[in-house]
Amino acid sequence: MKTVSRIYDTHADARAAVGALEASGVPSRDISLVANKCVSAELDAVDKFPDAATGIGLGTALGGGAGLLAGLGILTIPGLGLVVAAGWLASIAVGAAAGAAAGGIVGALIDAGLPKEHADVYSEAVRRGCTLVSARVPDNESASIQATLDRYGPVDPVQRASDYRRDGWTCFDPKAAAYTPSETEIERIRRGGTA
Repeated sequence: MKTVSRIYDTHADARAAVGALEASGVPSRDISLVANKCVSAELDAVDKFPDAATGIGLGTALGGGAGLLAGLGILTIPGLGLVVAAGWLASIAVGAAAGAAAGGIVGALIDAGLPKEHADVYSEAVRRGCTLVSARVPDNESASIQATLDRYGPVDPVQRASDYRRDGWTCFDPKAAAYTPSETEIERIRRGGTA
């Protein structure tokens, strides 16, 4: 299996990408979504995971045919603060952070095969209001899944890293304060995005 990940400036683009993955036959259990809680007014209605005390078993709420987005819930990830998430990646970031290469979301992404420099950028992007979509797929399907995700306008991680570095950023810091709703909105406006 190979993990394919993309980040999106808008939650709507990420939602559309998840829908396309499911429509192309990727099982919901193999898709993950992690978004800053402040990215969309629609996420205000998301309360908690079925087992909010531990954040474990995020995929169990999905049920047959319910789709990934039906299993969204809230948890806290170091450096990101409150996130709305569903799927295996969020489970790893919360439940197995101690065993991950770098802990938390960065470690989960590295363990899933993303290079550290991209894992840092993807994590920082979520912290600043982007939405991360990841899918575990057979190696021979990874090119078509990448093409599917690319149809929804993902962020170029190299360009985004360059943008962040111009402002003094060096790498994702899990000890950094989470963005507040107003900071997330300011970041989205800077990028020209909308909810």
